[in-house]
Amino acid sequence: MLYIFLMLITKYYSPNYDLKSRNIKSITFIIIHYTGMQSERESIKRLTSQSKKVSCHYLINRKGTVYQLVKENKVAWHAGKSMWGKYKNLNKNSIGIELVNKGHKFGYQKFTKVQIKKLIQLCKLLKRKYSIKNKFILGHSDISPSRKIDPGEKFPWAYLSSKGIGNYPVKLPKLKKFNKTYNLSMFFKNLHKMGYRYLRNKFRKKIIKNFQRRYRQRKIDGILDLETFQISQILMKS
Repeated sequence: MLYIFLMLITKYYSPNYDLKSRNIKSITFIIIHYTGMQSERESIKRLTSQSKKVSCHYLINRKGTVYQLVKENKVAWHAGKSMWGKYKNLNKNSIGIELVNKGHKFGYQKFTKVQIKKLIQLCKLLKRKYSIKNKFILGHSDISPSRKIDPGEKFPWAYLSSKGIGNYPVKLPKLKKFNKTYNLSMFFKNLHKMGYRYLRNKFRKKIIKNFQRRYRQRKIDGILDLETFQISQILMKS
């Protein structure tokens, strides 16, 4: 079955990208961010300011307007220092999508329904266009877990998964025993197999919190408990 979405996309130029065009076959990831600015106007100003040296390919505001700031064949500057599996500095391998949201610093908001609807449509278009796998649709906090927390715990990963976008655990395995010391080592091995990097001991709590922000959003405490470990087990096998 062929799905065709007609999307109204507003062009809004950002000068912040690599001048050399990339081979579109290198596009493997979709990386989702929130803007973390107090307003849409400030977000656009920052993403289009040459002095700030940050950008993205697409920006979706809270009313569902989709802006394209950088052409897809250009490398936008959105991921920063990042890794996933064998990939380093993911700007060159990804499409970056920013969602207008004040973020944790200025009053973290629930994403709007129309914002998420447009995001799903855009992701489906990009998935089909570049053959992007669900396991490579990630948040900024996945690829930079030691320094980033967006799109955060209010981002509806489970809902996106139900619409065919990204991975999310549906059923948890049954485990009777839980040895915290043993399972901590196994937990980080699972994350490494999934693709997570920067798994240094000094970032342990941050990484667990970011994992929970995506996969166990009702309780984010940075503590490795049985449920958090179980989720890593099933995701590692998916």
